[in-house]
Amino acid sequence: MISIDITVLIHIINMIALMFILNKVLYKPVIEIMEKRQDELDTLSDDIEKYERNAKDRQATVDKKMREASAQAKEALDKAKNEAARAGAAQLAKVRAEAEQKKEKQVAQVHAELKETREKLLDSTEVFAQEMATKILGRSLA
Repeated sequence: MISIDITVLIHIINMIALMFILNKVLYKPVIEIMEKRQDELDTLSDDIEKYERNAKDRQATVDKKMREASAQAKEALDKAKNEAARAGAAQLAKVRAEAEQKKEKQVAQVHAELKETREKLLDSTEVFAQEMATKILGRSLA
């Protein structure tokens, strides 16, 4: 059986004294260190969130500028293509007009040569016909 005497009281005083000493020497410093660490972690977490937001904002700005630059480049490319197409069409029209003029000159020249050749043939046809008739008939037609 348990007897209550002075030793129980001494043990209780020892336990209370040990609690105060351990609290003062061990628990409070460890708790303070843990609180400081938690404060640092909270600060770092807030900084990380701030930097992530900042990075997202900058990325959004960069993306927006890239889209704008891409749109401007596409617009400039389309403009250059249109100008090149117009210049090509103008050059093609010029070449076609020159070719048409050359063709008309050559056709006119061929018609003139043909007309000249017909006239020569008509002139020489009469002489040729008389010579043939003379040879065929064996006498002169004149």
